[in-house]
Amino acid sequence: MAFASSLLPVPASRVCASPAPELAAFSTAKKSVSLAAASRRRGPRHGVRAEVNESGSALAVDALSQVKHVLLPVLDRNPYLSEGTRQAAATTASLAKKYGADITVVVIDDKPKESVPDHDTQMSSIRWHLSEGGFSEFKLMERLGEGQKPTAIIGEVADEWNLDLVVLSMEAIHSKHVDGNLLAEFIPCPVLLLPL
Repeated sequence: MAFASSLLPVPASRVCASPAPELAAFSTAKKSVSLAAASRRRGPRHGVRAEVNESGSALAVDALSQVKHVLLPVLDRNPYLSEGTRQAAATTASLAKKYGADITVVVIDDKPKESVPDHDTQMSSIRWHLSEGGFSEFKLMERLGEGQKPTAIIGEVADEWNLDLVVLSMEAIHSKHVDGNLLAEFIPCPVLLLPL
């Protein structure tokens, strides 16, 4: 952070058009060049001019304001949801509330529903975490025991429901549930990856 704080902009009134004294002139073995003479040939310099453009964060906020349907994939087997999934649920609820978007939750597991002992507990936990964010109504889909890769399932659901954004924790990628390389190929909308 110390380096970043040294890169603050300098007001135009403090910008000096003349070269620094230690750089005023330099010589080589063949010829001597004076920076002052070179600047006279090019004409007077009038400091630094900068234009203010829209920042990247302003563009991102503008893009998020267009989001009307958000997908929250739940990939973990923890009945009370892992930290990454809880974070993704909170972020999804916050974004959907702020921009007036709908939420679709898709629970993905390679095992069938009957073989998951705490399935009902996990569903209750999902409902609780989204209700904490102000959402009691949302679409809930279960894609259990299909034998497909979770990345392909997320892509199918996003395409089928014409979703605008997928919110996913990096935990899903780190735990090898989702192949990060296939995200761009299978998911037809932006993906918000949340750090751990």
